[in-house]
Amino acid sequence: MADEPREYRTGSDPRTLRDALGCFATGVTIVTCIDGDGKPVGFTANSFTSVSLDPPLLLVCIHKSAACAPCLTDASHFAVNVLQNEQQPASIRFSTRDQDRFGSTPWSEGEFGPPILKDSLGVFECERFEVHEGGDHHIVVGKVLKASFDASLDPLLYFRGSYRRLHFD
Repeated sequence: MADEPREYRTGSDPRTLRDALGCFATGVTIVTCIDGDGKPVGFTANSFTSVSLDPPLLLVCIHKSAACAPCLTDASHFAVNVLQNEQQPASIRFSTRDQDRFGSTPWSEGEFGPPILKDSLGVFECERFEVHEGGDHHIVVGKVLKASFDASLDPLLYFRGSYRRLHFD
């Protein structure tokens, strides 16, 4: 017998809303920038989307209480590294409080300064365009200065609380 459909309404259990949002399959990214001391900073994010082609804009969201939130909202430039299915370990490392996230993750400085993770499916190097408040998150809009991708790679996906892979028929 199939599970009964569940519903969230204002005032309901927030876990139900989180589970409902988890029904939207997303790609996984690592957002990177350089802090005020010149050190690389990064975090795993699946709250990423394109906004506009003219001008070329995208957005990422970061929880206001995240340790790297001030770095990202203050950085003049940042990168969105779109992960491919072999980069799940990096996704996990950048989603924890590990202090040496970059130590075992191959990276190089991008053309505009932010760290670029080696072997990513795609990379968007951005200039900070705007920062908006969005409840308990900052919405950081970036103007895309450079985009690169490797069409031979498959994306790392996240769906219903688990990492997933594409399945082709």
